[in-house]
Amino acid sequence: MTTNLPSEIQEIASRIRPLDEEAIRAAQARLDSLTKPPGSLGKLEAAARQAAGVTGEAMPELSRKAVIVMAGDHGVCEEGVSAFPPEVTAQMVLNFLHGGAAVNVLARHAGADVVCVDVGVNADLSHPRLVARKIRRGTGNIARGPAMSRDEAIAAIRVGCDVVAELAAAGTRVFATGEMGIGNTTPSAAILIALGGLTPEQAVGRGTGIDDARLLHKRGVVERALAVNAVDPRDPLDALAKLGGLEIAGLVGVILGAAAHRALVVVDGFISSAAALVASRLVPACAPYMLASHLSLEQGHGSMLEAIGLSPMIHMDMRLGEGTGAVLAFHFLDAAVRLMGEMATFESAGVSQQ
Repeated sequence: MTTNLPSEIQEIASRIRPLDEEAIRAAQARLDSLTKPPGSLGKLEAAARQAAGVTGEAMPELSRKAVIVMAGDHGVCEEGVSAFPPEVTAQMVLNFLHGGAAVNVLARHAGADVVCVDVGVNADLSHPRLVARKIRRGTGNIARGPAMSRDEAIAAIRVGCDVVAELAAAGTRVFATGEMGIGNTTPSAAILIALGGLTPEQAVGRGTGIDDARLLHKRGVVERALAVNAVDPRDPLDALAKLGGLEIAGLVGVILGAAAHRALVVVDGFISSAAALVASRLVPACAPYMLASHLSLEQGHGSMLEAIGLSPMIHMDMRLGEGTGAVLAFHFLDAAVRLMGEMATFESAGVSQQ
């Protein structure tokens, strides 16, 4: 664990316990008793064991699921790093709230709730289903100075923790990380470079689909951000505050909060993984509570997952964000749990095991 954690994060960290090894052993015994060769269901079996360890139940009940979509704007959009204008952030938040985005469609099919949180949108938004927790109206331009203050980053983390606590109290047991923020692959790449030791060529990708000229420009913007902000690579909170986004900080809180409530958190793509990297460096004990959903096409995502110690469940050539890949992984998680509960054992089916 990072030393000198703020008291708010220290309190959450103190509630994160190791996975329940007895439940993992019981889940493994159940898996080995099913009518199949040992380990033949691969990552489905790994997910079943992890879910057991997270919840402390050999055969966990995971029907209540939610994707938390954190939304925030980025001052670095002033540098022309995205193919879309920053106004799209607020417009897409309303799209989420009206149920029309890709994550809404996929969540409906997965039986999951979509919870949209305004933690830093540069607009005045109002909707009955919006969770309004705005810390400030967008971040500063990281190419010219810090994204936010340390206190603002902590406040955004607290937002994520609080939203998880409210949902967990209502019975949610699985969370997915989702986000919306035009320009947010830029701060995510900067975080990866600062904490993961990659070069801009390795970490900075095309985001919303920029051309070669703008990609080179984007790399230069990230290089300036790193030079201007002089991040301490030993201090993940410093990297988050100086380089990150309010929605990224909110997702750090979602991850820490889920672990504190013994809930599984399914990590989406590049931006979500930047939050996961910060969370794992702040409180390493939260990493076993994460399940990586997919490998994004965004450059650097594989390196980001490796830095956390995660392996993606699926490869779908996706790069949309919103939590779409994580929600797709809900189906695989449901399959893993159903196999444990519904598949016949060698004994019950009268099948020879040797």
